Amino acid sequence: MFDRRKSQQQEARQAQSSDSQQSGSTSAPQGSSKGRPTPSRREAEAARKQRVKPALNKREAMQRERQRVKEQRAKSRKAMAEGDERHFMPRDQGPARKFVRNFVDSRRTIAEFFLPIIVVILVLTLIPVPQIQVMGTFAWLVVMVVMVLDLILLSRKVKKEVRERFPDDPGKGHGLYAVSRATQMRRLRLPKPNVKPGQLE
Repeated sequence: MFDRRKSQQQEARQAQSSDSQQSGSTSAPQGSSKGRPTPSRREAEAARKQRVKPALNKREAMQRERQRVKEQRAKSRKAMAEGDERHFMPRDQGPARKFVRNFVDSRRTIAEFFLPIIVVILVLTLIPVPQIQVMGTFAWLVVMVVMVLDLILLSRKVKKEVRERFPDDPGKGHGLYAVSRATQMRRLRLPKPNVKPGQLE
């Protein structure tokens, strides 16, 4: 009788221990799931869009890149027209380049009137009068020589001024930068001129 009661008590203890183990195993995953942070609505929406969004092929990727470059150029052009130096193109950035622009804009050069002069000379050469045609050809040669000499002197002066004012600047390409700006008509120059002719900071 005592042996039967003892065996019943042992069976009851074993059943309780198995129940506690099962309850612990089932509660563990719930606790682990609660430990992870719940994603926000924005993150879930972004993840869903990323899954739905198809992968770009090479052609679409190139089109998007061209569109991005086009938008960046338009943004830079607008900034140069408005004088916003934060969005200038890399070649126009820096205090040395700003000085070069002001140096060129403060001078009157024959190069900025090159296009109107060429139009006048072209009209002269079309007139069916030999003397006028000869004069037009001679004027063409004179204008070309004077313009080349003027641009050479401008390039040398710009390089000298940059070396004196900005000794730490590498000084590469400033002469060519000045020449390319000087050959443009003043109202078409970008970035927009900040100084008037005869005025230099």
